[in-house]
Amino acid sequence: MVKLSAELIEQAAQYTNPVRDRELDLRGYKIPVLENLGATLDQFDTVDFSDNEVRKLDGFPLLRRLKTLLMNNNRICRIGENLEQSLPHLRELILTNNNIQELGDLEPLASVKTLTLLSLLRNPVTNKKHYRLYVIHKVPQIRVLDFQKVKLKERQEAEKMFKGKRGAQLAKDIAKQSKTFTPGSASQLEKRRTGPSHADVEAIKNAIAKASSLAEVERLKGMLQAGHIPGRDRTQGLRPAAAALGRLRAPDRRATSLFFFSYRWRRRGGGRGGGRRPRLPDGRSDGRGRGHGTRASRQRLLNTPPPLPPSCTFYMDVKPH
Repeated sequence: MVKLSAELIEQAAQYTNPVRDRELDLRGYKIPVLENLGATLDQFDTVDFSDNEVRKLDGFPLLRRLKTLLMNNNRICRIGENLEQSLPHLRELILTNNNIQELGDLEPLASVKTLTLLSLLRNPVTNKKHYRLYVIHKVPQIRVLDFQKVKLKERQEAEKMFKGKRGAQLAKDIAKQSKTFTPGSASQLEKRRTGPSHADVEAIKNAIAKASSLAEVERLKGMLQAGHIPGRDRTQGLRPAAAALGRLRAPDRRATSLFFFSYRWRRRGGGRGGGRRPRLPDGRSDGRGRGHGTRASRQRLLNTPPPLPPSCTFYMDVKPH
C-alpha cells in the first residue's frame, strides 16, 4: 500500500479528459486512506481513485471545483458525514464494485443536494428490497442511478411508498446501518463464551488414552489447535481450541504442555567420523558400532517411537468450568 502524500499527488498524471475537465489520475496505487488532498490546490474537476484500497469515503478538504469523483474498485463500506461541506459542487459519484452493505449506509448522501449521478453497481446494498426506490426517496434530485435514467414513474412510486407516518416508519425500518466496531465489544464477546463441556472433555480424555505414537499425538494436537474435538464431526467441537484450552486451570495447562511436549526428542546418531553409536530416541543403543549397518536400517531404528510417557496421564484430571 502507498500513502497518499503531497509528493505522490504532484507526480501523478494530470490531463484534460474527453469532456474537457481537468482530471487527476490516482488509480491503481493501493491507497488505503484519503488524505493530503489539499495538495491538489483545488485545480481539478475530476479525481480518479479507482483500483485502490480505500475503506471510508471521507478526508476531503474544501474542494469547490471538484465535480466528479471516481471511486470504483475500492473497499468502501462507509460514507463520511458532512460530505456536502467538503465537496459543495459534487455532481457525479461512482462507487461501482465496493462493499456498501446496508441502505442506512447511504444516509450521508441525502445531504449532498448537488448529486445527480450515482453508481452503486456491484455493491451488496443493491440486493436489498426497495433499494432503488429508497435511493430515489433519499436523493430526490438524482437523475441517473446505476447508469439508468430515473423515470417519472419511479419518482411517483417512491413518493407514494414513503409518504406519511407509515412511509416514514418503513424508511426507518429498512434503513439500518452496518455494524461497526466499538471499543470493548470483542472483550464482551469473549466473556460470553463458555468453556469446554463435559462431553468435550471426555472426548479429549479418550483420544489421549488411545494415543500410542508420536504421529497420533501430533495429529491430536493439530486437531485441538484447529478447534476440532477428536472423534466428532469437524463442524462441531471446541470453539476455538485456544479459547477452550485457555480456560483450563493452571495445573491442567501445565499438564497439557507436558503431554504435548514430552514426546519431543533429539535424534542422536554417530555417522562416519562422529565417534558415537547410533541410538534410539529413548536412549537405547542399536548394538552397532561406528559406521556399521545400512543407512535405511539406522533410519528405521531412529523412527521407532518410545513407549507412551507417564506424563500424558496428568491431563486426565482436566475438569470443565
